[in-house]
Amino acid sequence: MLCLSACVTPTVESSVVPPPRPTVDQPQPSEQSRAVAQYYARVQNDLVARGLLRTDNGEADVPFSQRQLVEDFEQIALYDEYQLSNGTLIARKSPSRLRRWDGPVRVSVTYGETVPSEQRRTDQASFNRYLRRLSRATGNPVTSASPKNANFHVFMVNEDERRALGPALENLVPGISPTLIRTVTTMPRSTFCTVYAFSVDSASNYYTAIAVIRAEQPDILRLACIHEELAQGMGLANDSPSARPSIFNDDEEFALLTRHDELLLEMLYDPRLRAGMKADEARPILRQIAAEMLGGGV
Repeated sequence: MLCLSACVTPTVESSVVPPPRPTVDQPQPSEQSRAVAQYYARVQNDLVARGLLRTDNGEADVPFSQRQLVEDFEQIALYDEYQLSNGTLIARKSPSRLRRWDGPVRVSVTYGETVPSEQRRTDQASFNRYLRRLSRATGNPVTSASPKNANFHVFMVNEDERRALGPALENLVPGISPTLIRTVTTMPRSTFCTVYAFSVDSASNYYTAIAVIRAEQPDILRLACIHEELAQGMGLANDSPSARPSIFNDDEEFALLTRHDELLLEMLYDPRLRAGMKADEARPILRQIAAEMLGGGV
């Protein structure tokens, strides 16, 4: 079994901001990769100009109630965003079960050789800070690890490196569906990043996960991908158009994990819930947890 999520936005047009020039002491990205970088620079500029990709918590102007928190949790944690049908991934919402990790999450980050050294340092620092935040929010250990010891593998890669990821994915998840490999290697520009989390047969606990993030994206978009894909790989697999303030909403209003989203992660790993629960079974417990978190009536 797997969960799949992807951060997707429609094509936009605005002024071109050239990507940083690569350093001369490392392999350089291809012409196609540089064109992709220019595209994402336009995307980020357009979103920011429209007041999107907010980096605040939204607490000042977007209050939410216990009822909203419970409803958002159900839509995000207890429904799937995609289905695998006849060898094709289809964006179709469907009821699911509560899924999460039942042990330490060890995250490795593999950078493509054409990713600049300065960008790697920036991104690795962002990863390390965010792993600590995920660990605090879930109460489950989430730490950095080497690829050999990891069970959550992140690839930060440019265009040509992403297209060549097939063998690496097959090595990490023996028997992985060719459809999933194609989803990564032929990812359209409208998809910024994606994550897969895998469980064994009908189990609801994850044993490994793979995230792929386009390194051509400018800083805010890359950081947004780090926040969303790792959080979704923890078990918040779906998006909801009504969730706000939240990164689990394809409108791109918020770039970074909000307090609302931290509460969803805390709920997901509350010991009163268990992996495999469906919405009807989990709902009374979720209401109790939300009441404890926010106080007052539901």
